[in-house]
Amino acid sequence: MESSEHGSSMSSPGVAIGGTLPPGITEEEAEEMQVELIKVEDEIQTLRQVLVAKERHAAELKRRLGISPLSEIKQNLTKGWHEVQCSNAYKRTQETLSQAGQMTSAALSSMGSVIRNRFGEMRALPYSNSGSNFSMRHSLSMPAMRNSPSFKSFEDKVDNMKYKVMGRSNGESDHSPPSNNAPF
Repeated sequence: MESSEHGSSMSSPGVAIGGTLPPGITEEEAEEMQVELIKVEDEIQTLRQVLVAKERHAAELKRRLGISPLSEIKQNLTKGWHEVQCSNAYKRTQETLSQAGQMTSAALSSMGSVIRNRFGEMRALPYSNSGSNFSMRHSLSMPAMRNSPSFKSFEDKVDNMKYKVMGRSNGESDHSPPSNNAPF
């Protein structure tokens, strides 16, 4: 085999392109390395051809088995999602979100009970406008309603719930008083 067939860097045996050998290498060593380089390049080419043939064979087997590229992607995503679910970071995040959901559920349940009780108390209050009943919408929009003990108690419960939910995300404890600049 000639060295020019393989893209060799030798123009003639023992002489590198440019006419000189690298320092510390004899002409005999250079020839041995040249022969070895040609062999390695041939092996690389053969391996590339074998790989292409194997890839074609694998594609044909997949086609015959009915495995489409889309099903492969789906399988890879499923495997990746399983690996994510098994990771410690995912488990910690899932636990944190679960705890937050439980706290929110408990707070909303408590708030619902308070609202139901307060509306029950308000229904029991007599109306002083010559016996006529106001609609609930009208009652809620009245300024006097906002100053009632029931509304103040409800507002305090909402502030407390807001503090419990938002305060934890800032690393604060449950026992700190709610801030005075609440939007409610």
